[in-house]
Order: sequence, then C-alpha cells, then structure tokens
Amino acid sequence: MKNILLLAVMFGLAAALSAKGAEANENWNTLCAKCHGADGKSDTKIGAKLGAKDFTDAKVQAGFKDEEAFKTIKEGKKDKDDKTLMKAFDTLSGDEVKALVAYVRAFQK
Repeated sequence: MKNILLLAVMFGLAAALSAKGAEANENWNTLCAKCHGADGKSDTKIGAKLGAKDFTDAKVQAGFKDEEAFKTIKEGKKDKDDKTLMKAFDTLSGDEVKALVAYVRAFQK
C-alpha cells in the first residue's frame, strides 16, 4: 500500500513539473519570443533593435542573477532615458515568472 501511495505522489509531482514546463514554454512563445527568439538567441529584428541579449551565451547567463531576471520580467526594463526596452509582465504569477527564469536558464549551451 505504501508503494502505491509513493508512486501516486511521484507521478503527481512529475505531472505538475511537466505542466509548469509546458506553461513556461507557452508563456515564452507568447510573451518573449517576439524579441528574444524562440531559441533565446535574440536574433529577431526587434531584439536587435532593442539590444536584447543572447541567452544561449554562457557569459550572458553568468552576468545576471535569477532575482534580477525575476524583477525584470515583473517590472520591465527601461534605458537611461526612461525608454521602455521591455514591458512589464506584472500579470504573471510568481510561479510563472520563476518558471520563465528556469526556461531562460535552459538556453545556456
């Protein structure tokens, strides 16, 4: 009986993690890929214009902290002249933002 319960819990956790991964992928494709590209290289026309970073580059990945990425997603990013470089996605839940940060981390080669 304990084994069955343990298996059920493990499958439940696996399903939840899989759902979060799918949700992050959907949010990335809907909200981020326009500038950052589907592959995280930011080689889109808009990404190039705004100076979006290549998330597949290990130096770029090392150059920011998860907390910084979380804050940027929630609050957006502006340049020194107060021009919006990235709009805020403040309607995303904390868990959705954390999943997006993990998704960005997965681009590193």
